[in-house]
Amino acid sequence: MAETRKLNGSEILIECLKEQGVKTVFGYPGGAILNIYDALYKHQDEITHILTSHEQGAAHAADGYARATGKVGVCLATSGPGATNLVTGIATAYMDSIPVVAITCNVGVSLLGKDSFQEIDIAGVTMPITKYNFIVKDIRKLAYVVRRAFAIAQSGRPGPVLIDITKDVTAGEWEYTPEIPEPVARQQDTIREEDLETALEMIRNAQKPFILVGGGAVLSDASEELYTLAHRIQAPVADTLMGKGAFDGEDEYYTGMVGMHGTKTSNFGITECDLLIVAGARFSDRVTGNASKFAKNAKILHLDVDPAEINKNIRSHASVVGDLKIVLRRLNARLDPINHEEWVAHVERMKDMYPLRYDKSQLTGPYIIETINEVAGDQDPVIVTEVGQHQMWAAQYYKYKKPRRFLTSGGLGTMGYGLGASLGAKMGCGDMGCPQRPVFNIAGDGCFRMNMNEIATAARYNIPVIQVVVNNHVLGMVRQWQTLFYGKRYSHTVLNDSVDFVKLAEAMGAKGVRVTRKEELKPALLEAMAAGGPVVIDCQINCDDKVYPMVSPGAPIQDAFDDTDLKIN
Repeated sequence: MAETRKLNGSEILIECLKEQGVKTVFGYPGGAILNIYDALYKHQDEITHILTSHEQGAAHAADGYARATGKVGVCLATSGPGATNLVTGIATAYMDSIPVVAITCNVGVSLLGKDSFQEIDIAGVTMPITKYNFIVKDIRKLAYVVRRAFAIAQSGRPGPVLIDITKDVTAGEWEYTPEIPEPVARQQDTIREEDLETALEMIRNAQKPFILVGGGAVLSDASEELYTLAHRIQAPVADTLMGKGAFDGEDEYYTGMVGMHGTKTSNFGITECDLLIVAGARFSDRVTGNASKFAKNAKILHLDVDPAEINKNIRSHASVVGDLKIVLRRLNARLDPINHEEWVAHVERMKDMYPLRYDKSQLTGPYIIETINEVAGDQDPVIVTEVGQHQMWAAQYYKYKKPRRFLTSGGLGTMGYGLGASLGAKMGCGDMGCPQRPVFNIAGDGCFRMNMNEIATAARYNIPVIQVVVNNHVLGMVRQWQTLFYGKRYSHTVLNDSVDFVKLAEAMGAKGVRVTRKEELKPALLEAMAAGGPVVIDCQINCDDKVYPMVSPGAPIQDAFDDTDLKIN
């Protein structure tokens, strides 16, 4: 029988974190959370705490840790502004279904509701952007709440959970009895036999099947099952931004990303197919374009763990609700090989007709991404991005072969996400036994400015992340829209000032390298990978480089265009 001990609330919290296998947490101390930080000090040999430069960095680091490892990420913040500084990171995790437990502390119970110093109703603030949240005002409930929070964050469709603990609970004493967490079961009880039979009939009757892979395939670890399905029924495969790596980017059936900046082959293929199998995707507007014209020639079979996603944005002809890995296993077990060689050959011809292309005469975003792939690809790196043109280039031009190697803010589109997330990912690689795995954060100069203070965090702990700044001295994606749709009126998108990212990196204790020509890039990357500490590579590119293909806002995805189409028209 487990030994019961009397501990204060902070010690109970730490013991519960240890129960859950937590090895690393990210946070920032303050008055209300001091008791917990005192307990962390006593357990520093068991739980590593990374002091970020800002609480938002801590939230993004916990998110990046979770995405890279598949485990729950944990961040800590004090009351008031400390807690509210977590909000953007929590929302980012919520939109992308990432399991994070955010732990905040509040004023004592007697001070709640009195506008006390640094008091905020953080549970109320975060209610719309958490899967669940708790306020702990009774120490007797603390251990239960922590255990429940971890279970909720991981079960079904994952997501962030917030625990707000009053300061008197962290100081009070109560009995603690250790518990071994029960494994989180995959959701199977919603998988209905009649739904499986309908799905099988649709697959067997299709002449031109196409598979669309979303982020749910990464979260459910369904890569092997997706490969089996695609090859068994000879179906081309596209992915969403969040689905990258769930299906091998070098597989013969892979056609590239779909949507606003997807490949023409993926967009045209989905438009022409007669069956679209959607595996763990939510039909974002950036994927579907004009929803009324999306996949109009196809029957849609939607496979998803969350019943709320079925028919939410796009009407499906059939669906199976349940854990994607289990659903695909059950479908594969009943499917014999199906020949679609003519359809596959047609899609292959489209790949030849509509390749991704860019100006190879100078240093560009796509060249930077392809060179990272060339230099580091065999070391199985994690690629993290901020949001904007560089993000799309990283999605288009890097060949992701495995899940959890591409971390990006897809749903919320959070500028400033990547640097904190890359710190979390690198710490996660260490906790998973692969500390030598390189971690790159790809950023535009606009995004890098948002949370570049986390370079100081990387330097403080000598976390060897490689920060690549695709520096065009503008807010590139916004400028692209201003060029194409706003008559070249560049309202507040020019960043052509005197900020020197190399000097800034050195001032924060990191190494800085500037790259202005193609031939300088590869040596800079090799130097960064051998540095053993954080490095910032400032890559100077043209301010008018654009991301193509592109679909105009509100247009159907089959209207994708690139620079050659613009010249023709």
